[in-house]
Amino acid sequence: MGLSLRLALPFFVAFVSFQQLSASDDDTIFYDSFDETFEGRWIVSDKDDYKGVWKHSMSEGHDDYGLLVSEKARKYAIVKELEKPVSLKDDTVVLQYETRLQNGLECGGAYIKYLRPQEAGWLAKEFNNESPYSIMFGPDKCGATNKVHFILNHKNPRSGEFVEHHLKFPPSVPSDKLSHVYTAIIKPDNELRILIDGEEKKKANFLSAEDFEPPLIPAKTIPDPDDKKPEDWDERAKIPDPDAVKPDDWDEDAPLEIEDGDAVKPEGWLDDEPLEIDDPEAVKPDDWDDDEDGEWEAPKIDNPKCDTAPGCGEWKRPTIRNPAYKGKWHSPLIDNPNYKGIWKPQEIPNPNYVELDKPDSEPIAAIGIEIWTMQDGILFDNILIAKDEKVAESYRETTWKPKFTAEKEKQKVEDEAAGSDGALAGFQKKVFDFLYKIADIPFLSSHKLKILDIIEKGEKQPNLTIGVLVSIVVVITTILFKIIFGGKKPAKVEPKASVAAETSNKEGASEEKEEENEREDTGAAPRRRRSEN
Repeated sequence: MGLSLRLALPFFVAFVSFQQLSASDDDTIFYDSFDETFEGRWIVSDKDDYKGVWKHSMSEGHDDYGLLVSEKARKYAIVKELEKPVSLKDDTVVLQYETRLQNGLECGGAYIKYLRPQEAGWLAKEFNNESPYSIMFGPDKCGATNKVHFILNHKNPRSGEFVEHHLKFPPSVPSDKLSHVYTAIIKPDNELRILIDGEEKKKANFLSAEDFEPPLIPAKTIPDPDDKKPEDWDERAKIPDPDAVKPDDWDEDAPLEIEDGDAVKPEGWLDDEPLEIDDPEAVKPDDWDDDEDGEWEAPKIDNPKCDTAPGCGEWKRPTIRNPAYKGKWHSPLIDNPNYKGIWKPQEIPNPNYVELDKPDSEPIAAIGIEIWTMQDGILFDNILIAKDEKVAESYRETTWKPKFTAEKEKQKVEDEAAGSDGALAGFQKKVFDFLYKIADIPFLSSHKLKILDIIEKGEKQPNLTIGVLVSIVVVITTILFKIIFGGKKPAKVEPKASVAAETSNKEGASEEKEEENEREDTGAAPRRRRSEN
């Protein structure tokens, strides 16, 4: 009886899984397991910049196929049109896919763009970084950038302009070569949840200024772009005292240092002995030709007599600080009687201000992967769009989890076989995973780039693990001391005089410039992902 049950159990599990997936068919909007080749179903971009070759390939160590980035340092673009557009306004929408960075990820992206309908002005065969999207979601890592992006490309109902709204404090990318599944759950009550491997890493509200930058609801007022600072506006809090007079005994020409008049030459100083002498043991080489090589000179050595004497050569008095030195005289500062404070333009109503009950998001009409990466071996798999998060959970349990579990077991066996080195590598991985979580803590956001830079240096030189830990502890301790005991407050940065949509577009361009610089530092080319169609 027991044997019969054991034999029947795998079939029962398979049957239940099949039933779950079958029952969820109505809630599955799109799903591609890549069990069959992508050719004929997905469209590869014909644009000249995108030379990267996509391949239908097995995940390393599995019989499961996926969509593979097969070459290093290439741009890739491929798109799949949906049967009908998916609305993001009224119902729950779940976006999910797996990716495995089989060769790691030092500089590149593994994200997906969920594209707007082609009426927005794009063609599948011409898919590129300018193709307009509604959502961009997934991992991106290069230099100081290490995040799982979620970007909503949203049209301001008042201005009609599309603005990229970036999720603040997004989770970091897992730092290993295992299969991971990324899930974004978009709820009709404006809630967004980001899951990695089924674990919630971030919860946000689309309409909260605390969660998106720039916020979807613009500021009610903005600095007047036409307001100008009056010519007589004095921003100097302190000024030189106009009535101050330089004292008569103030000598600006007095030197900073003078000879020490009390200094005495040490007894036994050898005035006539040079610091160096010709090496008495040196011999002119037999093949030295004075006509061709010039007159031969013995090499110099330290004078041995100076080793036992206080010094050799001409003795000079040492210098000391001049007690009469005062430097250049300046008038002392006094309060400026004409001080008016730091000028800033007056606030005016924001012409792009709009109140929203929910995002007015554009529908999703296609799924596109458009990336630039320095690494090959990136595998995309099990891309899903669903109406119910339980459907996504079911797919995670039946498609991702078995692979991930097998990979973890294999990694464990390899670590055990490697002995102490494997144990150390496992410890280091846990340390770096923990540190990436530390970097995501909101109150450390202003120091995140510094912390990530320390972590990445440690990953490249694992023997520095303890040093990395100490460095980050120092950073955190310093921040805590400032919080507890106070510290110099950062200067307040006034917003530039521009409307909200223009400001957000400039912010997006600034982030692109940072990524461009990062890719230049790593030998990669920039990639643009913005679209303002």
